[in-house]
Amino acid sequence: MQIGSVNIENNVILAPMAGVTDLPFRLLCKEMGCGMLYTEMVSAKAILYGNKNTEGLMKVTPGENPIALQLFGSDPKVMAEIAKSIEERPFDTIDVNMGCPVPKVVNNGEGSALMKNPVLVGQIVEAMANAVKKPVTVKIRAGFNDESINAPEIARVIQESGGAAVAVHGRTREQYYSGKADWSVIRRVKEAVKIPVIGNGDILTGQDAIRMFEETGCDAVMIGRGARGNPWIFAQVSRYLKDKTILPPPTDKEVCDMILRHAKMLIEAKGEYIGIREMRKHFAWYTAGMKHSSALRNKVNQVERYEQLEELVDMIDRSQ
Repeated sequence: MQIGSVNIENNVILAPMAGVTDLPFRLLCKEMGCGMLYTEMVSAKAILYGNKNTEGLMKVTPGENPIALQLFGSDPKVMAEIAKSIEERPFDTIDVNMGCPVPKVVNNGEGSALMKNPVLVGQIVEAMANAVKKPVTVKIRAGFNDESINAPEIARVIQESGGAAVAVHGRTREQYYSGKADWSVIRRVKEAVKIPVIGNGDILTGQDAIRMFEETGCDAVMIGRGARGNPWIFAQVSRYLKDKTILPPPTDKEVCDMILRHAKMLIEAKGEYIGIREMRKHFAWYTAGMKHSSALRNKVNQVERYEQLEELVDMIDRSQ
């Protein structure tokens, strides 16, 4: 698959997720065979005003490519200016978030609120595409609510305004992450545009990915929540797409080893205080489905140092 001049060899992609797709997690997904990575979403206004937290969100290392840096905002001029100011950084594409359902983003007229304003969508994409040479892509939802399923219309606007690809989450903003993703909307988007369409929503297995390709005709699949605590999903999906082989899930020992490795990477990237606290949510995802998982979650919330995490993981290893 080509996104502008960028070649994506493996069409299994990691979705951008705030608080999840940081550098350590992306590297683990890449190692497992993910074909393209996305950063966490970064506020264009925060970059404009020099917010110190944005630098860490935008850090990209060699070996992550192809990778998209995702921006959010609603002012075409600011979005274009910021896209131009960061273009020399080592990412491959610039993605615009038009799908985030979180109230503080939506109430600001950003994220999925943009689904209500096709004219503004076009202005943002056109301004950015004219400002930079790197491909500009957009991630959208099916629509804002059930009364306005307008993803095909928005996708056409994106294409006509110079967008190089569109990713579609088959849920409305109103749904958040509940209910079932409507893949028929993704199919209608694919029928409406010539640019690559990336399908997103409810992909948890290789079989799900095959079904999405068959039912929607999409060019690539994007995995979000299915990857939390489960970077192995990229190896499983890629292998199933290749030859229908179903790889076994990781063993408890492999999960325990991954927890410790992930924690070390987070500590190296962010220091022990922040790294361990951020690892708590990942630990809960990694251990979901294990024996005594709720008790483990309670225990990890008391963990403050790597050695304590190691002891807890060792206890899991012995008890499974």
